[in-house]
Amino acid sequence: MAKFLILYRSPRTAREQMANTDSAAAAAGMDAWNAWGERAAAALVDMGSPVQSVAGPGGGDPIGGFSIMQGGSLGEVQGLLEGHPHTESGGTIEVLEFLAMPGVQSTEG
Repeated sequence: MAKFLILYRSPRTAREQMANTDSAAAAAGMDAWNAWGERAAAALVDMGSPVQSVAGPGGGDPIGGFSIMQGGSLGEVQGLLEGHPHTESGGTIEVLEFLAMPGVQSTEG
């Protein structure tokens, strides 16, 4: 199985989004994320967390969070990301595949 790092990008940082969202909207957003998590559960290695971008190269929206997923192919994972609540709210998703490091033995079973 291939493993993928899912990066959630948005024009506003995660901290700004959380600070400027009322409690009803925040609860509805978490309900949508939890529903997606249930749908993608078999592929989720780590649901992830919001993150605060503190520094980095210019260009592109800041990374506001991440998840780690696994699947038989990139297409399989991309299919599970269709209709994701992050993109439904105007954000973008970047998918990066983990590569094996030559000469490093895997600790996964």
